[in-house]
Amino acid sequence: MLHFAGGRQIHENDDELDMLETESKEEVKVMENAIDIASPAEGKAISLSEVADATFAQEILGKGAAIVPEKGVIYAPFDGKVDVMFETGHAVGLVGENGVELLVHIGIDTVNLEGKYFSPKKAAGDVVKKGDVLIEFDIEKIKEAGYDVTTPVIVSNTDQYAIVEKTATGEVTKESNLIKVQ
Repeated sequence: MLHFAGGRQIHENDDELDMLETESKEEVKVMENAIDIASPAEGKAISLSEVADATFAQEILGKGAAIVPEKGVIYAPFDGKVDVMFETGHAVGLVGENGVELLVHIGIDTVNLEGKYFSPKKAAGDVVKKGDVLIEFDIEKIKEAGYDVTTPVIVSNTDQYAIVEKTATGEVTKESNLIKVQ
């Protein structure tokens, strides 16, 4: 006989035990299907709730994480393709070979810079490998212009996953896992 929380008892030959074992195997399967998304920037990982923009902080566009960048480079966080390179260079939409759709948005309201201080290195339709440089930007000039460089990293197709969570804390590099989806 096995005892569970709440004093509930079941016998080893009980159908419920078989069901519990099956659920455990399914949980393991889900864990095996987890997708790690690397950080697209080097800096400090923070929660979306800490972003000074309600659209990102309230996860209106999707769940994810944010980076306070220390280096003005955005890297491909996985193998895939560039779906959208914003004309202003302040954001990029990616689709991974794994099906994850990701938006990397450099800074808050930086669209107002109209491309100034941003240099896209890839275009829509380009195939990318993890670690490829997507965009270079001048952190200091953007800050001097009065903009916050905090960079939200959003899983745009959040609704297709049971779990989308930030896995990194503190300093991250392009090799660090930032987000896990499954």
